[in-house]
Amino acid sequence: MKIIFMGTPDFAGGILDALIAGGHEVVLAVTQEDKPKGRGKALRFPPVKENALSYGIEVFQPHRIREAKNIEKLRQYQADLIVVAAYGQILPKEILEMTPYGCVNVHASLLPKYRGAAPIQWAIIDGETVTGVTTMKMDEGLDTGDMIDKKVVEIAPDETAGTLFDKLMEAGKELILETIAKLEAGTAVFTKQEDQLSCYAKMLKKEMGNIDFTKSAAEIERLVRGLNPWPSAYTSYAGKLLKIWSATATEGHESDTPGEIIRVEKDVLAVQTGDGILKIHELQLAGKKRMDTGAFLSGVHMRQGEILGAEAEQ
Repeated sequence: MKIIFMGTPDFAGGILDALIAGGHEVVLAVTQEDKPKGRGKALRFPPVKENALSYGIEVFQPHRIREAKNIEKLRQYQADLIVVAAYGQILPKEILEMTPYGCVNVHASLLPKYRGAAPIQWAIIDGETVTGVTTMKMDEGLDTGDMIDKKVVEIAPDETAGTLFDKLMEAGKELILETIAKLEAGTAVFTKQEDQLSCYAKMLKKEMGNIDFTKSAAEIERLVRGLNPWPSAYTSYAGKLLKIWSATATEGHESDTPGEIIRVEKDVLAVQTGDGILKIHELQLAGKKRMDTGAFLSGVHMRQGEILGAEAEQ
C-alpha cells in the first residue's frame, strides 16, 4: 500500500520500521521540526526523521500541518492511506479525508481510556495492571475515532514508562500490519468509542515529578516508575535536587513527618510517607551519576531524622 506516515518520537519510529518491513511503500514521512537539545542547543532530529532518512524516504517538517500549502503538498503524493503515530499536531478534515482509506492512528492505550499525549505514563501512575495499543480511524476529535483493532499488554509490578514503551511499540508494530491487511481485504470492523469510559492523559511536565511525601508510598512508587525515564520523579536533599529512579512501597508508620528519613543502612534508605514507607533503591543527586542506594550512601552521608523535600533548584 502507498502510505504517508506521520509521527515524531521513538514509538512512531518503530511503527515506521514495521511499515517498511511489511513491504509497504512509504512515500513521505511527516514529522515535527528539529529542536535544540542540550547545553549547546544544537538542533536534534526527531527519531522519525532519522529513521526515514536511513530508508531514503523524503521528510517533511511543517510548522503547522493545517496550512493550505502543506495540505496541498500531501495531496500530491496520491497515497492510499495515512498512518499516524504520536505526530503531535491535530489534523484537519482535509487531511483526514484525503486518501481512500483515510487516516489510521496507532495509539498506545486501550481506547477509549487514556486519550491524549501521555497514555503510557499515566497508565502506570494510575496503577493500571493492563494497557495496550489501539488502531483507530481518525476523526476531527482528539483520539475519538472508530476503533479497528486492539492488542492487550500487561503492566508488570516493576514496570517503568521506559520498559512499557518498548512493549507497546512491539505490539503496535504487529497491530498496524494486521490492521492494514484487514483494510485492504475489506474485513476491518469499525467500533465506536464510548466517550463516558474515557479519561485524558495530559501532557507531562517536569514539575509533575516533584514528590509530595504526604501521599501514600504506593502512589509515590507508581509516580517514580511512570516518570522514568522522563521527566523523572524528584525531591531535594541539603538544598540540591535529588532524583529518585527506583523505589518500592511497604507498609509501616515510624514517623509523623512525611519525607523523614527513618532508616539509613548499608544498602537501605527508607522514607516515611503519608501512608507507608518508601524504600529507595536507585537515586541521583544533582551533579552526580545515577547509582544504587549502596553506592550512593558510601559517598553521601545521609542521617536518620533528616527531611527530604525542601525546595530544590531545578
